[in-house]
Amino acid sequence: MAADKKPAAKSAGAKKKKPGKKLSALYTIAGEKAVRKNKFCPKCGPGTFLGLHSNRVVCGKCHYAEFGKRM
Repeated sequence: MAADKKPAAKSAGAKKKKPGKKLSALYTIAGEKAVRKNKFCPKCGPGTFLGLHSNRVVCGKCHYAEFGKRM
């Protein structure tokens, strides 16, 4: 019976996984400390970065947004 099964077909609309952001892009090294480049979310607190976009910064967790020139 196992020989009668066909292999599962891939779906036509399968999405490719995007590569993640490298941690080296979020920090700089100053002496012996790692300094964070992006701001933290004021609602979520430390540990949740605001993502930089062309005209705003946005929290990916709570969707808090600051509009205006790039910060």
